Amino acid sequence: MTKIAVVGATGLVGRKMLETLSRKNIPFDELVLFSSARSAGQTIEHEGQTYTVQELTETAASEHYDYVLMSAGGGTSQQFAPLFEEAGAIVIDNSSQWRMTEDIDLIVPEVNEPVFKRHIIANPNCSTIQSVVPLKLIQEAFGIQRVAYTTYQAVSGSGVKGRKDLAEGANGKAPEAYPHPIYNNVLPHIDVFLEDGYTKEEQKMIDETRKILNDPSLRVTATCVRVPVQDSHSVHINVTLDQPTTVEEIQQLFDNDSRVVLQDNPAQDEYPLAVYSTDKDEIFVGRIRRDDSLDNTFHIWCTSDNLLKGAALNAVQILEQVMNLKGAR
Repeated sequence: MTKIAVVGATGLVGRKMLETLSRKNIPFDELVLFSSARSAGQTIEHEGQTYTVQELTETAASEHYDYVLMSAGGGTSQQFAPLFEEAGAIVIDNSSQWRMTEDIDLIVPEVNEPVFKRHIIANPNCSTIQSVVPLKLIQEAFGIQRVAYTTYQAVSGSGVKGRKDLAEGANGKAPEAYPHPIYNNVLPHIDVFLEDGYTKEEQKMIDETRKILNDPSLRVTATCVRVPVQDSHSVHINVTLDQPTTVEEIQQLFDNDSRVVLQDNPAQDEYPLAVYSTDKDEIFVGRIRRDDSLDNTFHIWCTSDNLLKGAALNAVQILEQVMNLKGAR
C-alpha cells in the first residue's frame, strides 16, 4: 500500500506536481495534501476525488508516508523534511535547503541517480536542471572544462507574486515580488546578493552543476536575469570542451538522444523559444555555434518550462526513478 503526501499542494509547483502525478500514472493507494495554516481547508479535485488540504504540523509529519513531494520553501523543508524522513518516508524536496548538503542526493534523472545515504533527495534549481541535461551528453562525449551561463528566467519562478507583478505592472502598479518593475524591464537580480557580487541564484547554478555532473573542479560561472516572460526559462550556455569537435557533431549528438529536443535551423527561423516550451515536458536546444574567441568552445541556447521540468516534472521523475530502483532491489 503506497501512501504519498504533497506539501505545498496549493502553490504553483504543488498543483503542477499533482497534475504530473496524474499524467505519469504514478500508482498510489492514499494521497494526502498539506499546506500552511493560511491555505489549509481548501479543496482540490484530483482524479475525480475531492481532497481537503491539511495544515502541515509536526504531528502530521511524524506519521508514516512512503513518499513525500515538498514544494513549500526552505524553512518549511528544514523543519519538516527530517520528520518525514525519520517516520520512514523518502522525501523529494523542491527547495534549496538540502541541495548542497554532502550526504543528500541532488538528482536529475536523465543525468544521475540517488545513492540514498539519506532519504531526503533534493530537486535542483530550475535553470540548473534544464542546463545539465545537455551538458551531461556533452560531458560523456567530449569532456567539459568550463561552463558560463546566462539565464533569462520567467516570472513564474517567483510564484504567484511574480506573475502578478508582470500582469499588473502594465497598469503601473508597484511590484510586490521584485525591487523594481518587471513589466517592460529586465532585472539582473535573482535572489539575494552575496559578498562577492554574485547572487545566491548564480551561486546555486555554479555549485549544483559541479555536484550533479560529479566534477568539483569544473570551472563554472553564471549571470541570472529575470525577464518579462510568464513561463519557461531560457539559458545561454557557453561551454569549453576537453576534445575538439564540430557544430555538426554536437547537433547530431543531441538529435540522436531522447533526453533533449534539437531545434536548430536558423535559415528557417527555427530555434528554441520560451513560448513554445511552455506546458511541454521536454528540454529544447539549438542555436549551436562555435565560439571563436576560445578553443573548443561552443554556444548553446536552451529552453524549458520551469514549472514542469524545472520543478514538478523533475520531482515526479525522481519519484519514478526511486520507485523503479526500490522495485529492482
